[in-house]
Amino acid sequence: MIPPSRLYGGAYIAPQRTTRFMKRLIAASLALCAPFLFPFTASAASVDDAINEVMGPITDAITSVIFWTVDIAGFTVPFVLIWLFFGALFFTVYFKFVNIRAFGHALDVVRGKYDDPNHQGEVSHFQALTAALSGTVGVGNIAGVAVAVSLGGPGATFWMIIAGLFGMSSKFIECTLGLKYRRQNEDGSVSGGPMYYLRDGLAKKNMGGLGKVLAALFAVACIGGSFGGGNMVQINQATQQLISVTGGEASVFYGQGWIFGVVMAVIVGVVILGGIKSIAKVTDKIVPFMVGIYILGALWVILTNIGAVPTAFSRIIAGAFDTEAMYGGLVGVLIQGIRRAAFSNEAGIGSASIAHSAAKTNEPVSEGIVALLEPFIDTVVICTMTALVIVITDYGQYDALTVFNNAQGGSLDAIGLTSSAFEQSISWFPAVLSLAVILFALSTMISWSYYGLKAWTYLFGETKAADLSYKAVFCVFVVVGSAISASSVFDFGDAMIFAMCFPNVLGLYFLAGEVKTDLSDYLRRVKSGEIKRFD
Repeated sequence: MIPPSRLYGGAYIAPQRTTRFMKRLIAASLALCAPFLFPFTASAASVDDAINEVMGPITDAITSVIFWTVDIAGFTVPFVLIWLFFGALFFTVYFKFVNIRAFGHALDVVRGKYDDPNHQGEVSHFQALTAALSGTVGVGNIAGVAVAVSLGGPGATFWMIIAGLFGMSSKFIECTLGLKYRRQNEDGSVSGGPMYYLRDGLAKKNMGGLGKVLAALFAVACIGGSFGGGNMVQINQATQQLISVTGGEASVFYGQGWIFGVVMAVIVGVVILGGIKSIAKVTDKIVPFMVGIYILGALWVILTNIGAVPTAFSRIIAGAFDTEAMYGGLVGVLIQGIRRAAFSNEAGIGSASIAHSAAKTNEPVSEGIVALLEPFIDTVVICTMTALVIVITDYGQYDALTVFNNAQGGSLDAIGLTSSAFEQSISWFPAVLSLAVILFALSTMISWSYYGLKAWTYLFGETKAADLSYKAVFCVFVVVGSAISASSVFDFGDAMIFAMCFPNVLGLYFLAGEVKTDLSDYLRRVKSGEIKRFD
């Protein structure tokens, strides 16, 4: 058996050649970064400004296409949010609230109670869960929640929770299908995700042409999402927090975020060389550790301000149904909550199914049930805690109206707002938060590099050249994201990730029937003891 350390994108590489490939990756990344590492003209203010000049118009164009709107009762609503939310609602009802009735079983599966050592796959249920969580738990929970509460008020939190609960059902069906239609590669690795269940699943229903089109559209959007929300958003906010704790405008990184970007690009490049096994080994340690630290910090703020908690929940519930014009009324608050929840937990996006496809199991439904835990952990628990900290501390040192105006104008320091809120109760926590943000950003980036890679190789083939080219470009975008403005990077990240949901959710509707049959059969076999426990 070939050791994991000697696997490169599914192909064997002799030990003496591993370093050579690593050097090539780093060299290729830095070469592609070169245009950004120097001013385009003698009068250019900084590399950061140059990157913004290039990426700004591109971001605006993409955003205008993805977030096209419809008018509902006098309100302008992005259609993508309707598409995601009602998809999640439909799957919840269609699967008879699988998000609730299978919750306990999900905990047993992820704890290894049903792990069969004879099953195929590359990673355990727990590793698959942490790999997928590493792609969702991160900046979206810290900075994204701040954006939602700033633009939608405290009430946006309520709709984030609702969207998270319904999203558990979307995550169930897409991850079940991801494993069911995965393909086994010659080297023993696996490839799975929406590309395969859209193509092969719809082909079984005599809709092969539609399936191929949807699969290709998803793959293109996934590649863009890996560069945007899975990469640039993460490094951008990590850079902003690093600048804040190292002196703000006096920081060596101020106006030169690309320096930190290059360092992170090298680290990411080294990790992603090993594929999903290497990624899982990193994420199954980083994610539980940093989630634990973050939750403990949030609980400290909440418990030390326990008297303010009832008032905070009152503001959240009242704000969810408030018609106050400042936040755009009820629809405006709802939109912000659902938008940030969707971006945070990625339910219906299809990305997590790529990671879960590598799980060691021959029972697709079991992995879908494990996956439904993700929106609960990510949105219902962590996002809610972040929102509570912000609301309890009354936006930290900031005024609510100022925060709202800054958010509308695209100048909100989202990570700084969350940091300030924590600082009210824990003076030293911004330094810890900086470390958490950097590690969360790192884990998210390496997970999304795997998602994007699988989409890339689906389009261009499982070859060394395709593997290396994608990883080099991905590392370039780490540098770009560290320098581009926050407003541009969030818009680009949202647009590319949300684009993935259109082909994915459409395919899920067509394939829901077979998953319902599989779910009933699986639960029957669990109840009868046919599926063995390994306690």
